[in-house]
Order: sequence, then C-alpha cells, then structure tokens
Amino acid sequence: MPTITSPSNPKIKQLRALRQRKQRDATGLFLVEGIYHVGEAVAAGAGVEYICYAPDLLSSSFARELVAQQTALGVPCYATTPQIFASLAEKENPQGILAVVRKRQLTLERLTPESFPWGVALVAPQDPGNVGAILRSIDAVGASGLLLLDSSVDPYHPGAVRASMGALFWFPVVAAPFADFAQWARRRGYHIYGASAHGSADYRSMTHYQFPGILLLGSEREGLSAEQVAVCDHLIRLPMKGRVSSLNLAVAAGILLYAMAESVG
Repeated sequence: MPTITSPSNPKIKQLRALRQRKQRDATGLFLVEGIYHVGEAVAAGAGVEYICYAPDLLSSSFARELVAQQTALGVPCYATTPQIFASLAEKENPQGILAVVRKRQLTLERLTPESFPWGVALVAPQDPGNVGAILRSIDAVGASGLLLLDSSVDPYHPGAVRASMGALFWFPVVAAPFADFAQWARRRGYHIYGASAHGSADYRSMTHYQFPGILLLGSEREGLSAEQVAVCDHLIRLPMKGRVSSLNLAVAAGILLYAMAESVG
C-alpha cells in the first residue's frame, strides 16, 4: 500500500473530521492516538476500522510489530509522511500511530447485577477529561463500568479517550436519561450511594456497602438535585477542612470508589 503524501486524501480528511463530535456521532467512529492507547484498543478487541501511522516516527518496536500484526490480520494500515501525521496529531512530538475505532452501542437493559455488580453513574458531567479519569479509577478498583445520565459530554472525545488510559475499551459506558436509570436501578435491586456536600454520613463512617451498588455523582457545577437525591439509599459526603467547597469530580469519585472497594474485598 503506497504511502499517503497528500493532505486531501480521503482517509486524511476523515481523520481530521473525526476531531469533531458531529462526525463522531454521524459515523459511529472515533480516534485513538498513541502507542499505548492503540495497543489497548487492539488488546481489548475493540472494533478497529483502520490504523494510520508514520513509519519515520515509529521508534517503538512494539508499535512496529503492532502495525505488522494488524496488517497480517487484514486491518487496513495506512502509512503516511511525518508532516501529514503531525497535522493529524493532537499533541506535539506525536508517537506516529493512531487508529479509527467503532463505538460500542450499549443500553441499560443489557446490564444486570451479574454483569455489572457495581459502578459509577454521573449526572450531566461537563468535562471529557473527568469522564476518562473516572474510567481509569473504575479500572483501578475493579468496578464494572460507567453510566452517563442526562449527559451532553462525549465519552469518545479525544480528551476522554486519552485520560481513560485504555479503560474505555474494557468497560461498558452507557448513556441514558436519569429517569430510565432510576427505574432500571430500582427494578434490578441496586443500592444507590449518592455523593453530596449535604450528605448525612461522612464516607469514612461507612463500614459496609451493599451490592449490587451504584456510586451516583452530580455534575461538576450543580451536584445532585433534590430529585436525584430522592433515589439514593444513602447520601455520603467527603469532609472539607480547607477553604475550597468541593473536590474535582474525578478525584472525589476515586476516593469514594476505593472506599467502596473495601466492601468488595
């Protein structure tokens, strides 16, 4: 396959277009950039449509082997010049490889207490980086996945993909209206633990969490509304001793996930 040298090549145009959510939503595809991230997508069996790489930038033997293996398996791998690749990359000094991957289409109804014993639900998150970082924490503690409720954030935004450090490919990420989540959780027997500055219990006083369970967190700006608090079985808080009124969403989720993990054993 000849090296792509033209910026007007259809594949190069598509790669640029996939930086925009409109194109990701329209095509069901998203970008994965970097050696580690592409390697995780392949290892997880994600739907890799094709790979674009710059041979002159690939100093990693792992990356070169990855391209060779995927080519042998029939995955299209397009070589391009360093200049063309640099125009596609988000970061300076790119590693020379990116992949186009197909999104997974998942619904709440496919999740059961057996397949999804505990996880995180975020109400109206705003920051893709927080979504990715929370997925990384979900992986770290051995939780089951992430629910995005009434959410406008794109979990396939490049910032979310990068922050997840590959966890996006291994865990279910499901978007749903909050009302559907509340009905699903009640029907499936989930215990919901809401995080709120107004929670009656300091999270350190929670010696036991019941499962199946969901850690429910509100948006970065608004927290949980009265309607959302009403579905919680327990409302817990993180103590704040300084002048700031709250923690970053991903930091708070990480602390509480580790607390819940103690009950999993």
